[in-house]
Amino acid sequence: MKISILKNELNESIQHVSKAISSRTTIPILTGIKLEVSHQGVTLTASDTDISIQSFIPAENDSHTIVKIDQPGSVVLPAKFFVEIIKKLPSKEIHMEVKEGFQTYISSGSTEIQMVGLDPEEFPVLPSIEENDTISLPGDLLKNMIKQTAFSISTQETTPILTGILWNLSDNEFKFTATDRHRLATRAAKLEGTENVNFGNIVIAGKTLNELSKIIPDQNMLVDIVVADNQVLFKIDKVLFYSRILDGIYPDTSRIIPTTYKTELTLDTKKLSESIDRAYLLSREEKTNIVRMQTLDQGGIEISSSSSELGKVREELEVIDFKGEPLKISFNSKYMLDVLKVIESEQLVIAFTGMMSPIILKPLDQTNSLYIILPYRTTN
Repeated sequence: MKISILKNELNESIQHVSKAISSRTTIPILTGIKLEVSHQGVTLTASDTDISIQSFIPAENDSHTIVKIDQPGSVVLPAKFFVEIIKKLPSKEIHMEVKEGFQTYISSGSTEIQMVGLDPEEFPVLPSIEENDTISLPGDLLKNMIKQTAFSISTQETTPILTGILWNLSDNEFKFTATDRHRLATRAAKLEGTENVNFGNIVIAGKTLNELSKIIPDQNMLVDIVVADNQVLFKIDKVLFYSRILDGIYPDTSRIIPTTYKTELTLDTKKLSESIDRAYLLSREEKTNIVRMQTLDQGGIEISSSSSELGKVREELEVIDFKGEPLKISFNSKYMLDVLKVIESEQLVIAFTGMMSPIILKPLDQTNSLYIILPYRTTN
């Protein structure tokens, strides 16, 4: 294998695929990035068995030469060193040559590097996926749906299924659900042209989707999603991102979402967020994050928290609309702030069915989103 390649193109592809490298793998070949050179261009692949990412660099783009190919071939290079060294090379062009025993020589400007490569034949083959169930959606919508649900996944590996985000697609509605048993986030979107595609109980690790989100470009590019038996493939421009589907049945969360409420408050999202953020400063000192909210007789609500060492904070907040019974409730302020950070609507409705019932948060302008936080039982 012998090529000359533009540094910025190679570096961009390396940054994409390196997201699939795991530091915990016990399989030596998976600590590397596989390079395959053909006359069409260079393909980079990395995998940690749960996710695999492949990025293609064409030899030419818009009649500009990106890769000059003297000799096709392939090699696996140690990712940790390869990722860092390519970023730091001095010249815009990089020359690479693989010789006997996969010894790899890299030169750029006056810098010369020799790396010990591995046999590409040992690298696992990417999953083969039948492209029967394919959907397309704008990249910024997919990023948004991930952002507005991923914070609610469980971080406890004891229940692996809850470390993922549940996907359902039926009647043109694509829905994400995430819960860690203490809170729940749902986000749905209408997708045109998916009448013939339906699936349920597709659960993908939240960590994986967060990595995918970093690869999706800011330009509103379409992302193709192919759902197979135990894998999902995302196609983003010249990048293929494979993810394993988590095993198990996701719990039925529809039963915990109330349909009628005893109390409904409409509030300014930003003012509520700022108020709870101030109360959180004290509540976090107690390690409980408990903040209290209660309706006031003269209208409005009171937000308060206390710390045995630091003191108390209390403030009143105007309510845009109030329906139903008076209420006093305690909750985890960090959970509440996590929700308020992802709500894009200027106003939201907080609804309750009682003191120890789930707290429902509904953004006023985002009818396709709903959040639930379980309250705390406190002594006062």
